[in-house]
Amino acid sequence: MNLITYRQLKLPEAERIREIDASQFIGRAWREVNGIRQLIEINYQDPDFPNGYENHFAALKETIENGGSALGAFDIEKLIGFCSVNPDVFGTKNKYVLLDQIFVSLEYRSRGIGKQLFLRSVTEAKKLGAKKFYICAGSSEETIAFYRALGCVEASEINAELYEGDTRDMQLEYSF
Repeated sequence: MNLITYRQLKLPEAERIREIDASQFIGRAWREVNGIRQLIEINYQDPDFPNGYENHFAALKETIENGGSALGAFDIEKLIGFCSVNPDVFGTKNKYVLLDQIFVSLEYRSRGIGKQLFLRSVTEAKKLGAKKFYICAGSSEETIAFYRALGCVEASEINAELYEGDTRDMQLEYSF
């Protein structure tokens, strides 16, 4: 493996997220069953970005245009991962910013790249005046394990609009 480099993504580069293999096999996911959150088997192959490339491209473009942060991870010149932080600070008790997206290409996972993108994004979020990340985490077992390993916990304040976007997502936070 070559040396992985990290840098800000510029608007003309946003479409390069297509270079990332965002596919994921989800064996088990967290779901509410009779009022109790538990892991259930779903055995689902997600072949691309959840909700499609166009959705993620549009969100990334909007983040960059509105003054948010978009960090890319590169293997030489190939984009292999990215993370984006929306610029708006929100919350009634907390100063959150949304960690909107984080993806690492399938063949590069489990090498610490996602962790590096996450931690480098903390620096960007602090510049926006935030004290915590708010994360609408996909409910797959691996995704939640990733966030928990970084120290994320269930959000102490739920953003209703974000929650309604996908009620299966777990609402997490990470304090800086």
